[in-house]
Amino acid sequence: MPVPDVFELARNGERRALGRLLTLVERGGVNGDKVAEISHPIAGSSHVVGLTGAPGAGKSTITGRLAAAAGLASESGVGVVAIDPSSPITGGAILGDRIRMDEVIDREGTFVRSMATRGSSGGLALAVPGAIRVLDAVGYDPVIIETVGVGQVEVDIAGTADTTIVVVTPGWGDAVQANKAGLLEVADIFVVNKAERPGASDARRDLELMLDLGAHPDPNKPTWRAPILMTTATDGSGIDELWDQVVAHRSWLTETGELLGRRQNRDRFEMLGRVDELLGGLGRKRAESEQGLALLADVQSRKLSPTAAAAELLADLLES
Repeated sequence: MPVPDVFELARNGERRALGRLLTLVERGGVNGDKVAEISHPIAGSSHVVGLTGAPGAGKSTITGRLAAAAGLASESGVGVVAIDPSSPITGGAILGDRIRMDEVIDREGTFVRSMATRGSSGGLALAVPGAIRVLDAVGYDPVIIETVGVGQVEVDIAGTADTTIVVVTPGWGDAVQANKAGLLEVADIFVVNKAERPGASDARRDLELMLDLGAHPDPNKPTWRAPILMTTATDGSGIDELWDQVVAHRSWLTETGELLGRRQNRDRFEMLGRVDELLGGLGRKRAESEQGLALLADVQSRKLSPTAAAAELLADLLES
């Protein structure tokens, strides 16, 4: 079936057609590009909420609970994309986040899609911007993204989401670690999950201290101080308050004009990512050519450094 026909079925509520579109986005190629061409002009209105945090923080359960709360307030349905890590050896992924979400999400009105990182860093699969665009274009609002728990490099979500939620747990570490991870810069909302456990109040205190130390507001720019919420995702405690803060942040973004800037940054983030992907593919192909293999032989025999070999390949690629 042609891509435009599949897209029309998805817009009319056909879930299998939507799943097909997301599969095409993940596979890329001509059909993936066609999906982007069709969906981009009519997307751009859904609020994108990103959740990030260390492994084991309870992101999947929070995502499920948050989607359920959002579903009660949304007339258009909630889209969820859960990113799972891929094996560096086989490329496969367990995609277990969806299993945990199924326990708390009412499937009617909510569409959940799991994706594997396929080696991309920063906790996001390369196909995520395209998946967001498709869910947006067919009418889901909000769209919630749960990223891989990969520690200190997991800040790419800030370039993809309108509202970024950072989840921590008791014993998560001190403010120095948070600053190293870049959490201070990316968080719009902090969540201390597993709040019933000892040390939860200490985690909240550390976050408050971190925010106080990092507060240098520009008087000429609107500022948002990230609230710190306490949740117990297993029983849903604090989730309604979390959703209220997401709604409040969306209103703040709209009223201050920051929302437009974030969405323009999302387009820039995706475009640059695609440029990197295309150049990387061309570079790898050139590296496997006769010229590339000859340069590799020189590197392995210590006649040429890897840096010099890469520069020569790139120069030849640009010239051609």
